[in-house]
Amino acid sequence: MDKALTKVGSFWISKKAKEEISNITEDLSSLSNTVEEKAKWIFNKLKGKPQKALPDLLREYNLPPGLFPRNITCYEFDIPKGKLIVYLSSPCEVSFKDSSVIRYATRIKGTLSRGKLNGIEGMKTKVLVWVKVTSVAVESYKSDKVWFTAGVKKSRTKDAYEMPKEAIKVEEF
Repeated sequence: MDKALTKVGSFWISKKAKEEISNITEDLSSLSNTVEEKAKWIFNKLKGKPQKALPDLLREYNLPPGLFPRNITCYEFDIPKGKLIVYLSSPCEVSFKDSSVIRYATRIKGTLSRGKLNGIEGMKTKVLVWVKVTSVAVESYKSDKVWFTAGVKKSRTKDAYEMPKEAIKVEEF
């Protein structure tokens, strides 16, 4: 009986140790990626490589320039990967002229491509309740609609997002 309990205990401890090692490996990988991204950003700043204003970058990718609030802290854009990260000083929300409301976390991540921002993390919209926005798209250059995917795909008028608006601070995302 003691041998069986010892084997079960050893197996359980071994399993837990493997889980912890796996978690530590994931954390180190994430930290490494973050450090690498920040180092690239600092290197580009030191090189004097000028960064476009976020509204100009969005316009270049055929997205409305007012998609993010005016009061962002900064943003990072990895051109080869299309990875966009926008930083805000606190969670906030913006009410647009089409009566839509978007809430932003302190960090919004997504993949930027021509006419699309996919895989969004850190953005919600109010549709009876707060729902995560997973993508924003404009079908063509001449389109007057912006498509938000938040559980379901919903179109909104593009002109409501033409100018970046000042955000209102909220307590939590």
